[in-house]
Amino acid sequence: MKHIIAVIAVGLAAWASVYMLGLDTEVHKMDSIARIIKSTAMEDSKLGGQTVKTKPVVHTQAKASPAKSQTKEMDKKLAALRERAGNLAAFSVSPLYKKSCASCHGNVGEGIIGPKLMGRTKDYILTNLKAFKDGSRKNYVMYGLLSKMPDSDLESLATEIGTFQAKFDAATKK
Repeated sequence: MKHIIAVIAVGLAAWASVYMLGLDTEVHKMDSIARIIKSTAMEDSKLGGQTVKTKPVVHTQAKASPAKSQTKEMDKKLAALRERAGNLAAFSVSPLYKKSCASCHGNVGEGIIGPKLMGRTKDYILTNLKAFKDGSRKNYVMYGLLSKMPDSDLESLATEIGTFQAKFDAATKK
């Protein structure tokens, strides 16, 4: 009977050690994510070269109120972002572009995760779409998206994207 209890105790101790190691790993992941977020800065030429830094979310019991100068600075940045968002939504895009491209390249090709498409020519876009589709240009996300897409859709996307800059210029001159 003593041996069975000893085996159970050792098993529980081993399980607790593995569980605590898993928790420790998760804490280290969260610390790494917080460091990455803290060090990430986004610069946008449409904001006058301003750098907008993102800050990690830290859960605390009491919230500290930001300084007034910091609040004014954030208000300016938010106003600039609102103006930019209004300008970028100045024209509509096709459902095909929204479904296939907008999540990475932005609502009107301004670039988010993927590169900026606005200002590129139809020929440039079409050449690159075909290269991604046939695998001669390596990007697994683009290949996965385009590998089964018909060439007529590639042509439509290239034509549409090629007009983004002119549409944007026309919409922002109003």
